[in-house]
Amino acid sequence: MAAAPLVLAVLVVTAGVAAAMAEGGKLRQGYYEQSCPRAEQIVKHYVERHIPHAPSVAATLIRTHFHDCFVRGCDASVLLNATGGGEAEKDATPNLTLRGFAFLDRVKALLEQECPGVVSCADILALASRDAVGVIGGPFWRVPTGRRDGRVSIKQEALDQIPAPTMNFTDLLTSFRAKGLDLADLVWLSGAHTIGISHCNSFTERLYNFTGRGGPGDADPSLDAEYAANLRRTKCTTPTDNTTIVEMDPGSFLTFDTSYYRGLLKRRGLFQSDAALITDAAARADVESVAKGPSEVFFQVFARSMVRMGMIEVKTGGEGEIRRHCAIVNS
Repeated sequence: MAAAPLVLAVLVVTAGVAAAMAEGGKLRQGYYEQSCPRAEQIVKHYVERHIPHAPSVAATLIRTHFHDCFVRGCDASVLLNATGGGEAEKDATPNLTLRGFAFLDRVKALLEQECPGVVSCADILALASRDAVGVIGGPFWRVPTGRRDGRVSIKQEALDQIPAPTMNFTDLLTSFRAKGLDLADLVWLSGAHTIGISHCNSFTERLYNFTGRGGPGDADPSLDAEYAANLRRTKCTTPTDNTTIVEMDPGSFLTFDTSYYRGLLKRRGLFQSDAALITDAAARADVESVAKGPSEVFFQVFARSMVRMGMIEVKTGGEGEIRRHCAIVNS
């Protein structure tokens, strides 16, 4: 019986994606069929050639896509460099550990050779994220295209709008709802933490200073004590460590699977925002359902939520521009 809500969710995936596509305005499948017929093939071929040699890039592409969409919509503003003495989104603390900018620049260069000034950086990011997940064994989903690139990137907006790893459930859900997403999207998109890494400083307070008293005895009680002790002993050995890397889904961080959710139920989510998912009854029910179910079910609901996320506040038609270089607005 526990799996019933999730089974029902899967049955309406097609309808949910169709509704999301309608919300996406002028985005559509095959947007480049006439203007750049090989566009999606070029992206896919590059990703399939290079991700096997650097599989961790798949996680950073998803994270970059997520961070981009939550600030000014999915317009590749996170890829812009700062200009005129100001600071851009990529200069904000949540984005300092993003990688893959050069990867995306190389894909863009190939597309500019093929079809100059046609394919947006925002679409490249959405397509490359999808294709990279597929390469490491995750789901495939259809990406409607036609996004335009933004011309503005502001550090403070990233600080204000990207969900923080220290958020509780109420704040997380509020953040997602502000972008037109719902509780299910929060649970399924969090599943991207099944791949990738984090630095100790993103969660050190959970290990050493949760209430402000300080020391190993001041660990977050919602974190499994054995797991916390192991992290202090083998990974984040000091409260000030900001360089050591930790797998977000230990033993499975390069495999797109449901082990992240099983870890949550063992109280081994790395961030407070991970642990928060099992503090709400409805969210916990979804976590339990997917943890016990086949990976195909998770793949379907994750794909649905990625489509919805990729349509947040998109620029289409005459809005924005098609950047020639992803890090610089056109002159």
